[in-house]
This record gives sequence, structure tokens and C-alpha cells, in this order.
Amino acid sequence: MPRLARLLAWLLPALALCVIVFGAYVRLSDAGLGCPDWPGCYGRLTVPEASPEVHLEDPDWSSRPLESGKAWREMIHRYLASALGLGIVVMAGIAWRARRAAGLSPVVYALVPLVIFQGLLGMWTVTLLLKPLVVSAHLLGGLATLALLWWNLLATRRLDATRDAPGILAWLAPLALAVLVGQIFLGGWTSANYAALACTDFPTCHGRWWPQTDFGEAFVLWRGLGVNYEFGVLDTPARTAIHVAHRLGALVATMAVLAAGIGAVRSQVRRIRLTGWCILAALPLQLLLGVTNVLGGLPLAVAVAHNGGAAVLLLTLVTLVRFTRRA
Repeated sequence: MPRLARLLAWLLPALALCVIVFGAYVRLSDAGLGCPDWPGCYGRLTVPEASPEVHLEDPDWSSRPLESGKAWREMIHRYLASALGLGIVVMAGIAWRARRAAGLSPVVYALVPLVIFQGLLGMWTVTLLLKPLVVSAHLLGGLATLALLWWNLLATRRLDATRDAPGILAWLAPLALAVLVGQIFLGGWTSANYAALACTDFPTCHGRWWPQTDFGEAFVLWRGLGVNYEFGVLDTPARTAIHVAHRLGALVATMAVLAAGIGAVRSQVRRIRLTGWCILAALPLQLLLGVTNVLGGLPLAVAVAHNGGAAVLLLTLVTLVRFTRRA
């Protein structure tokens, strides 16, 4: 395998994880609209100096005074994402030129249109004013990019399925992965609708096991254009419904992931067993971070770590799927 391809195979998953975690930091620190335009920031490729002239260049900017800290966080995230996209294109080019000799997985070709679509979602996140469906899709797209890059890394390390894998894990691991993806979407929907603190007690919500909710309003995916979703537009019952749905999803996801982890640690195959232990270590930590978010009033560091924990848990299940899939 070419040296550059080997380097990118290792570097790009780490960079993708950084992009996801930093993107969560941008979103949770309310910097998602730190730059009201795209791809630049107030018409420039770097954050401009704060001055009255900045807001005269476009009438839409006058309502959003420049906040340098938020703008720099948004632009750093764009720089990191651009570097990731460029790296993916280069790696796909290497794979195309070297074909099978490169030792890269064919998923590198799927990564190119995916990262282009991710760029569009990043643009729409800003231009459509943090529309929850776009923000949630952007999160899932980022995690899909990370998962495929990780899959490619496992392929370059020749870590593949084994004949000795328990048959039940061949369907249990993908099932747990699918349930986790659904739960991640609920987490993104919760964050995008500013519903993380709709319940501030645990395990009850507003002191009740089943509080007042409005599920019909909570999961309207499209509300038209021109609505600014910064800080949310839903009333308390709708936000409560989203939060409750995320908690119920966490219960289902915990059972599915726990079953996959227990099945893996009982395997006779060492790498499957080690993956199972990683799953069983990451799962309670992720649950603890979620509960701490509620009881602690959504501390920024904990909330960002919760996003990173979801990514790590996703990678453990992707690894388990690869090790247990049927040839």
C-alpha cells in the first residue's frame, strides 16, 4: 500500500472524530450561526475585525452583530471539515489509481459523494437557520463518514470476519448498530430543538413518570423556510415529548447494545471478546454522561463529551459488525 494511503487511513478517522466533537462544541456553545453566510464569514474567508462596515455589506448581516469568539469557532470547524473532505478525495484518488493493490476498502469511493453532501448540509445548516432536520442529518452524515473511515482502517489492517464468530452476533451486532443510529438521531433532534433541558430531574420528568407532552408537534420534520430555529421554536410540551422520546430510546438502545456486548465477551475469539469489553465500558459511561447532562444543567464539557461518547460507541459496534459479519 502507498505510504500516503496508509497515513490517510490512520489520520482521517481521527480527524473525522475531531470534526464531530468540535461541531458539537460549536452547536452547544450557540455558535452555529456565528457566521451568517457560507462558506466565508461576513464575506471573508477568515473572521473579520469587528467594525460597523462589516454589517453594511449585506442587509441580512445587520441583525447579527459579529461575535468574534462564535465566528472563530464556526470557521475553525469549517477549516477542519474542509481538510477532512480534501483528505478523503485524495485517498479515493489513490485507491482509484492503485486499484486493489492499494489495500483500501471500496468504501473510500462512497465517502466522496457522502462528504460532498455533508458540505451541502453544512451550508444548509447556516442558510436555513439551524433547521432541526438539517442539523440532525448533518450529525448523522458526520458519523456515517467516521464509520466508513473506520471500516476502511480495519480493512487496511486486514481485520476481517472470522469463521469462529458466534452465529447470533452476525445479526445481533447489526441490530444493535441500527438501534444506536436511531438513538443518535433522537439525540441530534433533542439538541437541535433545544430540548435537552426540557426535563431537569431524573428518572422522572417534572416530578412525574409521564409529564405533559405533545408528540404531534414534537416530530414535525419540516416547517417551511424562513424560520430561525436558534434557541428553538417549540413550546414546553413538545420539547418535553422530544426529551422523553430520547430517554425511551436510550432504554431500548441500552438493551440492544448490552446484549451485543455480552454476546461478544462470551466469544472464544480474542478480538471479538476485546471489542465486547470496549462496548461494555463505553455504554455505562455514555449513560452517565447523559444523566449528568440532565442533573447538571447541561454543562458544556459534559454535553460535548456525550456527543463524543456516542461516536466512540458507534465505532465499537461498527468493529463488532466487521468481525462477526458473514463472509
